[in-house]
Amino acid sequence: MLKVGLTGGIGAGKSEVSRLFVEHGAVLIDADRIAREVVEPGTPGLAAVVEAFGPGVLAPDGSLDRPALGAIVFADADRLAVLNSIVHPLVGARSAELEAAATDESVVVHDVPLLAENGLAPLYDLVVVVDASPETQLDRLVRLRGMSEEDARARMAAQATREKRLEIADIVIDNDVPLDELRRRVDAVWADLARRAAAA
Repeated sequence: MLKVGLTGGIGAGKSEVSRLFVEHGAVLIDADRIAREVVEPGTPGLAAVVEAFGPGVLAPDGSLDRPALGAIVFADADRLAVLNSIVHPLVGARSAELEAAATDESVVVHDVPLLAENGLAPLYDLVVVVDASPETQLDRLVRLRGMSEEDARARMAAQATREKRLEIADIVIDNDVPLDELRRRVDAVWADLARRAAAA
């Protein structure tokens, strides 16, 4: 099994790269998706979040009101740390379960947005960073995700610097390119990962 940590700044195109890896046969463990699962209604995770942040972070249907919670934590590093202390252990436990279920010859790709921020690089055989210029990230967040420029800049600022991400990279996929070129780059990286997995 080859354990790959995949990360990248918001708007860099990490989700697209993870989708392309899955097309090639990767076992994807998506930390964001798991982070949503562990705070679904009725979970101990959601109860802990409500206890920490109050009932104002609940939507009328009892689910987590993500925009309301985001407005609290993205403006306050201490509050974000509280949220992370609740969610991250739950995500880690579920990720370990999914990894244990993969076959020995698998390339297991852990899609982890906060890999650099949380010092998680040592957990993986290698780290792939999807990189894009801050200008490209900002453009994608505003144009494709409909964020205000102010919100987009705040989200980018809350993450590790580009330099910090590149420091931990074993492989960098430059995504300041059109989708066709990104696909070619991912194909080449996948061939490398598959070789490494076979050798392991």
